[in-house]
Amino acid sequence: VQLVESGGGLVEPGGSLRLSCAASGFSLEDYAIGWFRQAPGKEREGVSCISGDDGSTDYADSVKGRFAISSDAAKNMVYLQINSLKPEDTAVYYCGAVKIDYITGISPCALGRLAYDYWGQGTQVTASS
Repeated sequence: VQLVESGGGLVEPGGSLRLSCAASGFSLEDYAIGWFRQAPGKEREGVSCISGDDGSTDYADSVKGRFAISSDAAKNMVYLQINSLKPEDTAVYYCGAVKIDYITGISPCALGRLAYDYWGQGTQVTASS
């Protein structure tokens, strides 16, 4: 099982980026993929999530209206489109995978980072002029 992020970089405030998360070794249909970020000296925080079974999505309040998560099951890819980038968006962005639990019925996107099974290595996003 492997998750590999890409697409980070240095962008001026107000700019856009598209992050990619390539998943291998498992089917996206059985997992939810979450994007998290961690700034220096801060805890890793959830940004967005997409559930592989029904495509439902969730966003942190701080990114609603600016970020958009999507997936391509055929390619086993998940994307995070970041628009209107702000300096406070600067962080290492990680994608993680959490298995969908059909027994409990709990939405996987409602789970915190400690529930996640797999993580990528991260990609740096910097918003600066």
